[in-house]
Amino acid sequence: MAPILGTRRLQWLNEAECHRFAQRLAAHPALRTACVELWGPLGAGKTTLTRAVLKAMGVQGKIKSPTYAVLETYSVPGCEISHFDFFRFSDPHEFEDAGFREVFSRAGLKMVEWPQKAAGQLPTPDLRLHIEPMTEDRREVQVEALTPQGLALMATMDEAHVA
Repeated sequence: MAPILGTRRLQWLNEAECHRFAQRLAAHPALRTACVELWGPLGAGKTTLTRAVLKAMGVQGKIKSPTYAVLETYSVPGCEISHFDFFRFSDPHEFEDAGFREVFSRAGLKMVEWPQKAAGQLPTPDLRLHIEPMTEDRREVQVEALTPQGLALMATMDEAHVA
């Protein structure tokens, strides 16, 4: 496992704060080639955050959860986006069987929900976000940077929301 280069604890008091975080993240050019892992229980807000990031990047129309399809792809000028949800994987080798290694080798943003279900198959992420629901609206978020690119992305986070 890659060493953690930096961490930050954030608190989102409501969904609007999640959306503001997504807008700041989406505005950073380094996100266009990043791999972001999203950890947390069902209902934590992983898909909500991904939708907010994709909308902030300019994705138009409905952004579907890839829970059943496993992968949904989007395109905005200058960036291909792959949104994965490995929740339904029962074996990490399903990643290889589905040909996802090729998708990860291409340029573009990768947003990955339930990465633990593909354990040992994924490349080192730039950012890892652990989203923990505290109440119906409030979330505590542990952000970990695992690459220099992840550290650059972490620098965009608003100090006012550090827990």
